[in-house]
Amino acid sequence: MVQQKSQSRTVRVAAVQYAPDLESTEGTLHRVLSAVAEAASKGAQLVVFPETFIPYYPYFSAVLPAAAMGAEQNRLYENAVHIPGPVTESLSEAARRHRVVLAVGVTERDHGSLYNTQLIFDVDGSLIQKHRKISPAPHERLIWDEGDGTSIKVVDSTVGRLGALTCWEHYNPLARFSLIAQHEEIHISTYIGSIFGPVFSKQTETQLMNHALESGCFVVNATAWLTDEQRARIVDDPGMQQVLTGGCMTAIIGPDGQHIVPPLTDGEGILVADLDFSEITNSKRIRDSVGHYSRPDLFSLAVHSKPTPHIRSIATSEITRRDTDVIVDSAVNPEQEV
Repeated sequence: MVQQKSQSRTVRVAAVQYAPDLESTEGTLHRVLSAVAEAASKGAQLVVFPETFIPYYPYFSAVLPAAAMGAEQNRLYENAVHIPGPVTESLSEAARRHRVVLAVGVTERDHGSLYNTQLIFDVDGSLIQKHRKISPAPHERLIWDEGDGTSIKVVDSTVGRLGALTCWEHYNPLARFSLIAQHEEIHISTYIGSIFGPVFSKQTETQLMNHALESGCFVVNATAWLTDEQRARIVDDPGMQQVLTGGCMTAIIGPDGQHIVPPLTDGEGILVADLDFSEITNSKRIRDSVGHYSRPDLFSLAVHSKPTPHIRSIATSEITRRDTDVIVDSAVNPEQEV
């Protein structure tokens, strides 16, 4: 008896490994729009770009001392992306024109702070996800502020249920589990690329494979590339230029934890692969981390998913008495519950 394959759909995806334009936002945006058109011409329905690809990743933060970064930080502020703004309008139009779901990492400027932000646009150009990295890496903490729990969520798109995390957020197992528990079908992952050598590339591959297995979903990951000239532009010291090599792992991985197509670890290119969603069923019938292979009676996760604004209005009816009154009353009657 021949086992019948599950009825399912197929989605063609693309992961882009390009070099950014280190001089201008417009230059990198032009590279993104050209790559979207090329990927769409190959039938891609989802196109993924690297971490903070627009305008560029702040590589200087990994190779320059903090006291020497001021000028480059100021330049990054000037080139950062406002949301909404001209860059997001161009990305939205590209998604709509080519009828693709488009995922792009940007450095977002929100008044006086910068954020490592992932944007996802659906095929109608609507922005369906804006995820700010919740824990910048040590050298990134002088650059980006932290995101909150509002965007640790899976969103519905034309190509399926999408979850998204950036780089070392994948080292936070609870962040990953939150997306797994929301039944993501395609996990969009973005990393730096061209940094920290071949060990970083191998670690990234391990993280991606592990998440695909645990989630029983597809993982599409994009990393960026730097040329020798760009490394020299970032830092003069040849020894520190070596820090800005390796680390690339643009990959498309199936629910079985294996590469669907060979990964791209050197140079520029666009990976394209077809995702057969019946593989999700085949994976989860064996192990479903949030179903028959879970124990919610023993383990559970609480996620704080509300924003924390700097100003919060309090209605008069909410104020019964002043805080000082409570303190005085407690001093008089220590047994009073506060």
